[in-house]
Amino acid sequence: MVMETAILSVPVFSTLCNEAFRLRRVIFVHEQKVPEAEEFDADDLSAHHLVAVTAGEVSGTLRAIYAEEHVKIGRVAVAGQWRGQGIATAMIERAMDLHRAARDNRFYLTAQADKLPLYERFGFVAYGAEFLDGGMPHLAMKNY
Repeated sequence: MVMETAILSVPVFSTLCNEAFRLRRVIFVHEQKVPEAEEFDADDLSAHHLVAVTAGEVSGTLRAIYAEEHVKIGRVAVAGQWRGQGIATAMIERAMDLHRAARDNRFYLTAQADKLPLYERFGFVAYGAEFLDGGMPHLAMKNY
């Protein structure tokens, strides 16, 4: 049975955004062992947060940050039981649709090295040397 997922733009520290922060902590800090001090930062205060809701629960989240030259997509996370069902794809599509005009359709992100194919579907291309972020290999990617 395919569940419908709503992708919502939510204000920081709203109930749904706080649930998204909780999900990020579960995925990044507990599952992936990212130091908690690196997971949450000041960018969360000014970021545009998207939350995916499936079957009445927060199933995914990401944030979009307006930098001078592009919109940075980051902190893409999907709850374990909802992975492989297109939620990350739907969130990225929604983020790019919502923020396309902000920086002339110029998007940037840093991707975990094993997640490159997800972002390549949206026209992102990796560049530069691989680096560690949160103890995991990452690559910078942009769509311009």
